[in-house]
Amino acid sequence: MQTLTIVHPDDFHLHLRDGAAMASIVPDSARRFRRAIIMPNLDPPVVTAAQATAYRQRILACLPAGCRFEPLMTLYLTAQTTADEIRQAKSSGHVYAVKHYPTGVTTHAGHGVTDLERVYPVLEAMIEQRLPLLVHGEVPDSDADIFDRERIFIERVLVPLQDRFPELRIVLEHISTSEAVEFVKSAPATVAATITPHHVMLNRNAMFAGGLQPHYFCRPVLKAERHRRAVLEAATSGHPRFFLGTDSAPHARSAKETACGSAGIYSAHNAIELFAELFEAAGFLDRLEAFGSFYGADFYGLPRNDDTLTLVREQWTVPLTLPFGDDVVVPLHAGRVCQWKLMP
Repeated sequence: MQTLTIVHPDDFHLHLRDGAAMASIVPDSARRFRRAIIMPNLDPPVVTAAQATAYRQRILACLPAGCRFEPLMTLYLTAQTTADEIRQAKSSGHVYAVKHYPTGVTTHAGHGVTDLERVYPVLEAMIEQRLPLLVHGEVPDSDADIFDRERIFIERVLVPLQDRFPELRIVLEHISTSEAVEFVKSAPATVAATITPHHVMLNRNAMFAGGLQPHYFCRPVLKAERHRRAVLEAATSGHPRFFLGTDSAPHARSAKETACGSAGIYSAHNAIELFAELFEAAGFLDRLEAFGSFYGADFYGLPRNDDTLTLVREQWTVPLTLPFGDDVVVPLHAGRVCQWKLMP
């Protein structure tokens, strides 16, 4: 096969930042994905429907002429979020989910909720309005081993939450462990998961190969090889509740290559190309379309896209850096060869 044409895919987990940095990276996502669920962890965070609408307008202003990319906005769940705000978000027509960041768990997560019981009325309103809860599934406890924090979150928080609110639609974001895979498989149809290219492609050895590699530092952190294999198997399984979410999260190179580097991997520049390579290597290239273009849209109740994207089998080298506002960002697979290339 020399070309691969699929229904245009969507990205169900994307960080676009803001300002000049955002203007630098929006075209990468817009060329590869028709829609994307936009994360709200700006500084300050996006906590109201009005703020989400304003952020959406800033994203649209960065799009190349004639581009059909559609940002699907989210609200950041805080202890101050109200049920009325959820209703306003739904009626805005632009907000598609609410994101839960346990306090301090990742970039700009200082406004997150420490105790979900405090927002039970909000969760009930989300059920009423059919807005899913997107979950960064890690406990922030400093005494919990960083490689166990996803598993602990599932046991302590997610299982009781799903039991308490069986009608609440939940997306466990950027899964990175076999335990997360098994949780989703055994859960009812209201629970799904997004999968990133980096958690499918890399294990934790990548962070230490030849010295500390800050551009492979992300949250949740890369895990052992057995977990990578489990996530790859989930992505390529054809299970309809595992779908594409890049968690593309750019940081300036100066913020990564420093004494306390930021967590995040920029993959929007080549995510669909890498997924094609990974699915082909696993022997399931024919399942990429459903993973990227069907399952996420179906879970969110969105129509499937009506146009296509074509990749050609052609080697190309990923740039070492890309523009990022006044700085540069290092993309995933920088300096290495991709086997599939996006057709213009």
